[in-house]
Amino acid sequence: QVQLVESGGGLVQPGGSLRLSCAASGFTLDYYAIGWFRQAPGKEREGVSCFSSSDGSTYYADSVKGRFTISRDNAKNTVYLQMNSLKPEDTAVYYCAAGAQRYSDYQCDPSYWGQGTQVTVSS
Repeated sequence: QVQLVESGGGLVQPGGSLRLSCAASGFTLDYYAIGWFRQAPGKEREGVSCFSSSDGSTYYADSVKGRFTISRDNAKNTVYLQMNSLKPEDTAVYYCAAGAQRYSDYQCDPSYWGQGTQVTVSS
């Protein structure tokens, strides 16, 4: 059974940091592009970051460039999203996803989704 399970969300003050984790089971991340999406209340889901192990292509949304970093630990079959200098506008449910990567803009085109983890940035 294919599963992606996120963890690491929570409440953090503006300027703070969080690290999200996404543990995969039932398949090997090596063969997929893996990424993070987020959805804020009343807004559409948007791609945050995507990484392809086949050629190292990496995508970051303009709004998170220089603040967020995606990484993976193949031995643990886990992907991470390190989020620094968090802003209130980063508040959203964050979803881990695995699938293909679009050639046009390197965003992920997911086949599998996690259940989401809430990130709230507030003082």
